[in-house]
Amino acid sequence: MAVKLRLTRMGNKKRAFYRVVAMNNQSRRDGRPLEYLGFYNPMVEPAEIKIDMDKIQKWLDEGAEPTDTVRALLKQAK
Repeated sequence: MAVKLRLTRMGNKKRAFYRVVAMNNQSRRDGRPLEYLGFYNPMVEPAEIKIDMDKIQKWLDEGAEPTDTVRALLKQAK
């Protein structure tokens, strides 16, 4: 089972925010995640990013791969 760290969309139409989750790479975008790791809200100025770096590091140590977007958010969050 390959695990990815990726975004899942939440919120209303045209008022989206995203959760950062650990999820099986064959699951649907809004499927059940293995664990919630944080969130990203691009609708406020400046964009709000809150990520639990301890949980992220745990998943990275287990071999999870972040998507390109999550990798960019991790760089911004540090």
